[in-house]
Amino acid sequence: MSAVPADPVEREGAGGPAVEAPASKPAVQAAAAVSASAPATLSRSRSAWRDLLVQLFESRLATAASVLLVVVVLAVTLAPWIAPQNPYDLGSLDILDSKLPPGSLSGDGTMRYWLGSDEQGRDLLSTILYGLRISLYVGVLATSGALLIGTLMGLIAAYARGWVDSLIMRIVDIQLALPGVLIALMLLSILGKGIDKVVIALVVGGWAFLARAARASAMVERDKEYMEAALGLGFSPARRLLRHLLPNCMPPLMVLATIGFAEAIAAEAALSFLGVGVPASEPSLGMLTANGFDYLMSGKYWLSLFPGLALALTILAFNIVGDRLRQIVNPRGVR
Repeated sequence: MSAVPADPVEREGAGGPAVEAPASKPAVQAAAAVSASAPATLSRSRSAWRDLLVQLFESRLATAASVLLVVVVLAVTLAPWIAPQNPYDLGSLDILDSKLPPGSLSGDGTMRYWLGSDEQGRDLLSTILYGLRISLYVGVLATSGALLIGTLMGLIAAYARGWVDSLIMRIVDIQLALPGVLIALMLLSILGKGIDKVVIALVVGGWAFLARAARASAMVERDKEYMEAALGLGFSPARRLLRHLLPNCMPPLMVLATIGFAEAIAAEAALSFLGVGVPASEPSLGMLTANGFDYLMSGKYWLSLFPGLALALTILAFNIVGDRLRQIVNPRGVR
């Protein structure tokens, strides 16, 4: 009985041609699964985003909130061209026009204050538009920073397991034990006022919640077949994390980021209302509301009402969209 050659190449006779032995069936299946893992992951991710948008606009309330957000974004983007006045241009301000009611004309009759003017003689409509610019700017940077740090920490914790997972999660638990606004207040008392400092404070106070959510999502995905296929092909840990695991963890994280965006805007307004947020030279909505608060009892309601209303509608729209996305991603959690 002839022995089966151990070498993957068999020979026919002494000088016969070399013939490659057929690959085993499990090896072929593994190679096929690995080669298809990246395109399948990308296709599945695109399909998930498309289905998410379709289901989002099935709700009339979410559609109306989305339209409002589009209008707000366009208004603040075009504010330098559509605002009646530049609130940063001190030379165009007239102190004699301070605290004028809505619909009043300026002293020289060249401009109408449709929403009134504040105590510095600035057009309130213009200050609201520029204030929304600051709110959205802070919201984008703070949410993006918290999402980036939280997602990376959560993926590393879920992928590494062991003591790395325990260390990261204990840090998250300690931070979640403190309110985010309290952490921001402590940091701003050290760093001082400024938009960049507010962003840093909000990122530090908000990444932990997203890290826990990213870890929970990655724990579900890490043992699936496409991750095992990527491991069998010998991909590096960074590639397995960023190209295979991350895209499938993003939909629930984007839902939380939408809600976190509204929370970041509210936190910036609260910090500015307390006088520890952006400087007094910036027309923040929180500061505008705080400045007009002292005049409420004297009948000058517009000083606080219109900035507060713009802030509330923006936050409400983000919360409606975020809640609708949460219903789509996790329908079993909706009662």
